[in-house]
Amino acid sequence: MMAQPQQGGPDEKEKTTALKDLLSRIDLDELMKKDEPPLEFPDTLEGFEYIFNEKGQLRHIKTGEPFVFNYREDLHRWNQKRYEALGEIITKYIYELLQNECHLKKVTLPVDAIETEPKSFIFMSEDALVNPDKLLVLIHGNGVVRAGQWSRRLIINEDLDSGTQIPYIKRAIEEGYGVIVLNPNENYIEVEKTKAQVPLSSDISDEPAEKRERKDKIHKETKKRRDFYEKYRNPQKEKETMQIYIRDNGSPEEHAIYVWDHFISQSAAENVFFVAHSYGGLAFVELMIQREAEVKNKVTAVALTDSVHNVWHQEVGKTIREWMRENCCNWVSSSEPLDTPVESMLPDCPRVSAGTERHELTSWKSFPSVFKFFSEAGKAKNSLVKPTPTRRSNRIKYEEF
Repeated sequence: MMAQPQQGGPDEKEKTTALKDLLSRIDLDELMKKDEPPLEFPDTLEGFEYIFNEKGQLRHIKTGEPFVFNYREDLHRWNQKRYEALGEIITKYIYELLQNECHLKKVTLPVDAIETEPKSFIFMSEDALVNPDKLLVLIHGNGVVRAGQWSRRLIINEDLDSGTQIPYIKRAIEEGYGVIVLNPNENYIEVEKTKAQVPLSSDISDEPAEKRERKDKIHKETKKRRDFYEKYRNPQKEKETMQIYIRDNGSPEEHAIYVWDHFISQSAAENVFFVAHSYGGLAFVELMIQREAEVKNKVTAVALTDSVHNVWHQEVGKTIREWMRENCCNWVSSSEPLDTPVESMLPDCPRVSAGTERHELTSWKSFPSVFKFFSEAGKAKNSLVKPTPTRRSNRIKYEEF
């Protein structure tokens, strides 16, 4: 009986070599560019032929239709780049609304930044640091969102009310709060890499020549392989960039602590309130860990919306957990009606339903309940009695593990 040829034998290797040779003869750059249009997009909403209507909905100027992601069939990467380009324009548009419609001022960070260093910024009302009564601090989640936004997806596909912090800002100002809007994802600037910034060759090292040659050979083979696949993934070679982090604001957690130290803790407000969404909740808890005594003394209540904080992973102490149980409430995504208590395995703060199962909608759906919670917390503090908002009606029983 004739033995079957083993997989991976000489014949298979010969076929693989022939296939590689064939593929190496194909100019993948040109092949893919024929399918994918240039990654060049307008830099204005009007250029995209979109506008926000009177309801705050993004609509096509000519057709009145909502935004279409799949503008070109079977070109997902190009469509995604187009979506991201539109998102950057919307970010600037929201900044303009914060200044022109909400009358907030833009404040540069670090406060002592020199002209040549990377900078970030936050927004605040004119009375943010001098209002003697109330101050509202807003912290969004992580990702592409920037100051004034809860969700880019909601802004583009739903409306400005659900996707931005503007309703919170306007109501807060109407009710006599000062306002500070954090910008925790603005952590670095990107600059194009120059040849001087490319790592130097190992030729200048003190390694033996034989070892250097072996490493260089491996490096060249790896680069060749990577470049080969990169032609498929990224046929239109984009500029290589490097990140330069902003001093003392290189992460959402650092940013929250920096803004606390230089602004919030210096404010005149007797009652400080936080609304923190998703990763913003984690950033607040980290702030609490780093500045526990100050936060307890200054903050009256904290509204979390589908916060991703974790008291175990963040090693939150017992005294902080006790404070959170009394002064925080987390409106979480749930199919239950708004404000219905929701069980939790973690011994931190009460959880209630935000009235929606969509994570990105929790801040908008809980909006009226959050301000009611703040109002009751403020009254209770002034009367030296703890508040009894909806979250207390069926208090969640926690067990210390």
